[in-house]
Amino acid sequence: MASMIVYHLKDIQYKAERAITPFHIFDLDREALAAYREPHTKDHFCLLFVKKGRLNLQVEDRRYTVNAPHICVIFPGQLSAKELLSDDFEGKLILFDEVLFCSDILKNELSIYNYNISVKLNHIELPEAETSEIEMLLEQVEKSYQDLTSIKKEQARFYIKIILLKLVEFVHTKWGNSQLSNENAKIYGKFLELLERHYKTERTVSWYAEKLQLSPKKLNEITRKIAGLTSIETIHARIMNEIKQLLLLSNYSHKEIAFELGFNSPAALNKFVRAKLDETPTNLQQQLAQMYKT
Repeated sequence: MASMIVYHLKDIQYKAERAITPFHIFDLDREALAAYREPHTKDHFCLLFVKKGRLNLQVEDRRYTVNAPHICVIFPGQLSAKELLSDDFEGKLILFDEVLFCSDILKNELSIYNYNISVKLNHIELPEAETSEIEMLLEQVEKSYQDLTSIKKEQARFYIKIILLKLVEFVHTKWGNSQLSNENAKIYGKFLELLERHYKTERTVSWYAEKLQLSPKKLNEITRKIAGLTSIETIHARIMNEIKQLLLLSNYSHKEIAFELGFNSPAALNKFVRAKLDETPTNLQQQLAQMYKT
């Protein structure tokens, strides 16, 4: 029995300097996509943008008819195959690693805001306006990739993250507002909307339950069923994600972060981080800088 094909990002490079690049972008046609037609897995993410034509895509046990201008994101480890490409098929392919997309955010923030995200992003049909925006961002990525200086490398990473976050936002809204017929899922979506608006000032389950006209116990049952987290874990995870974002991306002092997020003092911020991660904000900041350094 033949072994499963596994593609590794480190093996996909045109030049020696590409080895330090956590992403690659390619033009795709029938010939270039030939290697991906048989069932395979990857150790990296794959974003496929169909510019022209169509193909049939299988991801795990799900089948999609992908027409222009659809987008597909395939996650590491997902079994996939591309079939029945049209003769006029054209597209773009971006391959990137977990560091670029921030695996920590995938496991935390996105598990909260986008339940079952690895399925939702497998096939996306964007409206015309959003498609044009994604195409412009892809052009910027490719332009930077052709002359990959240290600055342009960071610019390209930034553009890819914007693309991914826009896709995440789109599928979250789409599934939350039009495809989720389950009443509990709708309540969970409303809870997340409230949380996004008020997490800096409101941190009790009872406050959100009252706004949703539920008992705290019922809200907790729903969040646990939908996302595998309790209501308070969901609230705390949103706060923790913002702490990480500010530690990594802002010039705020720990005191400023504490007050920005509604803590009474830096000591309260320190206590919160220690309780969740068993480390100080300073140690966390150092780890984040190391994790996402270029």
